[in-house]
Amino acid sequence: MRTHKSYAVGMPDRDDAGVAAWAALLRTHAAVLRELEGDMERAQNMPLTWYDVLLELNAAPERKLRMQELGERAVVSRSRVSRIVDELARAGLVVREKDETDRRGSWAVLTPAGRDRLRKAAPGYLDGIARHFADHLTPEERSTITGALDRVLAAHRR
Repeated sequence: MRTHKSYAVGMPDRDDAGVAAWAALLRTHAAVLRELEGDMERAQNMPLTWYDVLLELNAAPERKLRMQELGERAVVSRSRVSRIVDELARAGLVVREKDETDRRGSWAVLTPAGRDRLRKAAPGYLDGIARHFADHLTPEERSTITGALDRVLAAHRR
């Protein structure tokens, strides 16, 4: 196993297990993401980024979010969210609406066609998560990973 020195040559001693956990998380994320992206493109003819944005909109009250809020929630970068919403709008899956309370902002709103497309893609997405990630872990490991990563995320939201 690589130690921290492989990642930060010349740095003071750090927690090797912490660096190893970080490296494993990054490698796993990259590998699983590649597989999920391929699955979604082949089986659903939908980019994973589209699915992510549609999923966030579907979970929002009234199935709409301010663009800024969507940028904070979606897994893709804030700068890409606007481009993805434009693509989804051209496909008829989302519409943009002006924010009447804040003229500088706008809303992304899930259309019925977008909700239908999300509903049809969901089984393939969930199957991919199972095959490429969850099925390789015990229930206890899944619970431990969820709890640990939720704590890290909560620390960054403060």
